[in-house]
Amino acid sequence: MKITGYKIFEVSIPTRRKHTWASSTADVGQGWVILQLTADNGIIGYGEATAMPEWGGDFGRYFGESAGTTRVVMEENLFPAIEGMDPFDIDLIHHKMDLAIRGYNYAKAAIDIALYDMMGKAVEKPVYQLLGGQHRKAIPIAHSLGVVMDIDAAVEEAVAACKEGIKNIKMKGGLNLVRDVELMQKLREALGPDINILVDANQGYPSAKEAVKWGKRMDQYNLQYLEQPVEGLYQLQEVTRMLEVPVCADESCWTVPDALDIVANRAADYISIYTTKAGGLYPARTIAKISECAGIRCNVNGSGEFGVGNAANLHMACCGKNINLASVFPITHVEGCPEQTKVAARWYMDDIITKPFLYEDGCLIVPDGPGLGIEIDMEKLMKYTVK
Repeated sequence: MKITGYKIFEVSIPTRRKHTWASSTADVGQGWVILQLTADNGIIGYGEATAMPEWGGDFGRYFGESAGTTRVVMEENLFPAIEGMDPFDIDLIHHKMDLAIRGYNYAKAAIDIALYDMMGKAVEKPVYQLLGGQHRKAIPIAHSLGVVMDIDAAVEEAVAACKEGIKNIKMKGGLNLVRDVELMQKLREALGPDINILVDANQGYPSAKEAVKWGKRMDQYNLQYLEQPVEGLYQLQEVTRMLEVPVCADESCWTVPDALDIVANRAADYISIYTTKAGGLYPARTIAKISECAGIRCNVNGSGEFGVGNAANLHMACCGKNINLASVFPITHVEGCPEQTKVAARWYMDDIITKPFLYEDGCLIVPDGPGLGIEIDMEKLMKYTVK
């Protein structure tokens, strides 16, 4: 089995509402990259890159990627380096990609996901079995509230999402500290004591002391945890040391070395793993194992993936014993199929897969077909392809 060809699609799908956060002003889903990778035996694998030019880790150390950047890197650097290789040589392929070009983890993730899809189809096994097995079939979903939403509108949406089964609310913050506390208070009053509420500042707080000050104020309303309040490992370490509420690393943990640094410096209580920012399922699984050995809980979060990336995230989220925090994944809606939610984690008005993932009791169910366990609707793929 050898890698022989590829096609790249830049895809945009209409959103239910605009969704932004402190470090990103562009709406999600407007130019994600879908990769179609082919092998000499006819097997096709699909990958996805949620390329974002404004997001690149602490102090931009991993660069931002646009859809155009991702395309060029795959065409000029990555595919030439791996053409003719066996998809099952996944560690060697990552080594070859890293030698071909430094960084650009989103481009590498799209290839990695497509390779796992190919491998699973070749042996007729779901991807999670290639990652070590399935610890859980149902992945709890957190509904995310954008940072620029009006407070009353955010509360109204959170109530509607919980009525549709959601048990976890992620509140984006970091731009207006007074607003963050007010929204946290009103969410708790409206949702009651049993809904988990976490705040994700996306590095937005100006200093560790400010993050601690406002984190304590939010914790009086039973804050589940505070995600990436500040930028930089050492500021994050200070917040973790001074706050009683758990602190989660997101932008501070992209790669395997980042995870080792967080463990060595005790810089976070939790780690948010992304299949894409890690460079694919293979390195993301390593981050999860490092975290497990250090006693660190994790989630697998995303950036509003379409069906391909969402499938990869679900397989990743089920394969680690310590990946037990709620994940921010879209509850996929496919036009022509029955709506599972109108508001709850409803990011897009359609998708490029033929069937949505099953949603039950606030959770998405991991697909168990071969590979990613999805089928691409080629008509939809072409309909939403912009380049």
